Amino acid sequence: MQTINRTQLFRASCLSLLVTSLSFGIRAGILNDQGVRFHLNASQLGTIAATAFWGFPLAIIVGGFIVDIIGMKKLLVSAFVFHLVGILLTIFANGYWTLFLSTLMIGIANGTVEASCNPLVASLYTDNKTTKLNHFHLWFPAGIVIGTLIVFGLDTTLAHGVSPKPYWISQIEIALMLIPTIAYGYLFSKLDFPVTERVSAGISTEDMYKALVNPLFLFMIICMFGTAITELFTNQWTDVLFKTVTDNAILILTFVASVQVLGRAFASPIVHRLAPQGVLLISAVLSALGIYLMVHLHGDAIYFAAVVFGLGVAFFWPCMIGFVAENLPRTGAVGLNLMGGAGMFGVSIYMMFMGGFYDKIMASKLPAGASLDAYRSAPAGSDMAKAFDAARSAAGPEVLNTTLIIPIALIVAFIGLVIYMRSRKKTASLGAISV
Repeated sequence: MQTINRTQLFRASCLSLLVTSLSFGIRAGILNDQGVRFHLNASQLGTIAATAFWGFPLAIIVGGFIVDIIGMKKLLVSAFVFHLVGILLTIFANGYWTLFLSTLMIGIANGTVEASCNPLVASLYTDNKTTKLNHFHLWFPAGIVIGTLIVFGLDTTLAHGVSPKPYWISQIEIALMLIPTIAYGYLFSKLDFPVTERVSAGISTEDMYKALVNPLFLFMIICMFGTAITELFTNQWTDVLFKTVTDNAILILTFVASVQVLGRAFASPIVHRLAPQGVLLISAVLSALGIYLMVHLHGDAIYFAAVVFGLGVAFFWPCMIGFVAENLPRTGAVGLNLMGGAGMFGVSIYMMFMGGFYDKIMASKLPAGASLDAYRSAPAGSDMAKAFDAARSAAGPEVLNTTLIIPIALIVAFIGLVIYMRSRKKTASLGAISV
């Protein structure tokens, strides 16, 4: 007879998400170093970073369709294998293609974790889904905080101001991810798992597929593109976009992620008072304001902008998933995972587009025919290095200004969602009275 240990399963789920976010935070911290080490331009770096966001939707969508068939445990063991292989490949990478492949493997692992853990948390806490999903997803920004502090701490203590830093430091930073990876793989291999909420409720596969074409679900899928891009693109490219704004650009990401952790940890009263759709509207407003401030503030004030932006994106991902779990439960694990897959797919496409856009801006700020790689690799303090920093100072705000359009559009979309949900609730109340 199976014994479901809800607390242990939730803790192991959080640990697996911690590995996912460590890969995000540490990679964000060494992205620029990889570009220097392997002579990669921003377009190539954008493609490599985007590869994790390709693997993620591939894994999460496939996982969503098979999780009810093979079970959540087998999916999570496979996530452990992909994480292990991807981390080792990153440590021993020797150029563009090994970085591409390793990032793809880690992206598949990250998507498989979400494909299993989102329906697992919803199944374990059927009476408090959105709050527990916020508590689960707080480990994503928590891992980013830990990852960025690892990068910052090791860079400060081991690099001793050398620019570019020795690449073996980046290898150590990546290798540290092996510790929680092995831990969560061991824990999941020992625990029993429940069936998903849809299976437990007796909702047929046919009914689930019918629910997936609900206009409200399709609307949420479209919005997921925007919320994911607003949060994840901006965070992943922090070190590139703000390298010339502050000597410690990675700490901007740490500020954003720290605010996200606190927001998700204390999400319960906010979600219960405003409902997921109300929280999403406020989040869109603060995200737009945060990006605007990051463009226009300078010096230490940029950290205030990071706090505002962090408040904005804190609830995006868990509340989008939570809204579907609460209001469209018949979509099952597939619905939750299609949401996550849509978000990551949108980020991957946008990241590739913006990598090329960034290179074009850079080229326009440098002498005609200039080699970006030559300027990027120029010795610190040289005329070429100064020209390259000036070009980056101009390119970063242009990229953020373009991205600002997305949360502004989300404000309009979520105003409509709030109005629609209020009208639906009012209709349901009137119907109950008439009965």
